[in-house]
Amino acid sequence: MTPQLQLAEDAVPDEKARLDEVFAALSDPVRRAILVKLDGRDLLVSEIAAPFAISLQAVSKHIQVLVRAGLVRQERTGRISRCRLDAGPIDAAAVWLNRYSKYWQAQFDLLAAALDDAARERAAKRGRGERRKPRTPRRNRRQA
Repeated sequence: MTPQLQLAEDAVPDEKARLDEVFAALSDPVRRAILVKLDGRDLLVSEIAAPFAISLQAVSKHIQVLVRAGLVRQERTGRISRCRLDAGPIDAAAVWLNRYSKYWQAQFDLLAAALDDAARERAAKRGRGERRKPRTPRRNRRQA
């Protein structure tokens, strides 16, 4: 095995581990809300924590999960901690998810074909003079 190939194979587990961290971080609604709040701006941890009904310490723990996943960059100046969004890992997760878009597109294509077939069948029945059986009004169904 050449050294280049060996390095490429060694990188794959790191990428998988990073992807696992990103999806784990995104699995929590508080962490997703933090990312939304950080979109386009740098905020202090206290500013991030303000709208949440949890302690500052709990928000800090959520932020640390986001930092480990590479989704948030944190700069400390003394006791002041400023956070900013890093969307790079989200892009990597989107690329991974996009691999499965072929499957979903095929499912949507099958559904569209089935709906077209059903519509053609209904139109053909109407063209042959077949009509739908009139429905009994709801209020009369129990009596019938």
